Amino acid sequence: MRLILPLLSVITVLTLPACRSPQVRYHTLVPPAAGAVYPHPTPFAIDLLPVDVPAQVDRQQVVIRTGQDGAMILDSDRWLSPLSDEIHTALSSLLVQRSGAPNASGQPLPRDIPVLRIRMQIRRFDSWPGQFVSLDADWSLTVKNGDKHLKLSCRSQLTERAAGDNARLFSAWQTIIERVATQMTETARQWQQHGNMACQS
Repeated sequence: MRLILPLLSVITVLTLPACRSPQVRYHTLVPPAAGAVYPHPTPFAIDLLPVDVPAQVDRQQVVIRTGQDGAMILDSDRWLSPLSDEIHTALSSLLVQRSGAPNASGQPLPRDIPVLRIRMQIRRFDSWPGQFVSLDADWSLTVKNGDKHLKLSCRSQLTERAAGDNARLFSAWQTIIERVATQMTETARQWQQHGNMACQS
C-alpha cells in the first residue's frame, strides 16, 4: 500500500499538464496607434448604429476559411468581444478620430448640430490564413435636413494580404477597418461640406 500511494501521486502529477486547456489569445480590431486627426472638426455629430454581421462569424471565437467550402472555429484565438461589437468599437473610435466630429451616442448635443447616422451591414468577413482577409460590406449615411431625411448608400469591397502565420490576420483586419473608416469619413466630409453625394473609395 505504501508503494502504491506514491506511484499514484506521480501519475497524477504527470497527467496534469495534459489536462490543461490550451492558452487563449485575445485580439482586437482597435489599431495600436491613433490615425491622423483633422485639424478642423466637421459640422456634424456621428452616430454609428449597431453593426450587422453574418451569424456564422458573429461570435467571440475567430472563424477562418479552409478549402473551397470549409470553415474552422479557433477556440484558442478570440476577439475581445463578439465580432459585431468589436467592429463597432473600433470603427466608432476611428470615425471620431479621423473626422474630429463628436460621438452622438449616449451624450447630449447642441440642437443645431446635425447628426449623421451610419449603418453598416457586413456581407462577408473572410479570413484566409497565410493568404489574405476580405470584407464585403454595405453602409449608408443618413442625415435629417428639415423635414427630410437624406440618405447616401455605399459599398466597401476590400482585401488585405495576410501572408505568414495567423497573427498576420489580425493586423490585416485592423488595416481594413481603418480603410473603411477613411472611406466613411471622406464621404461624409465631401457630402456635408460640398454637397457631393458620391461614395469615396
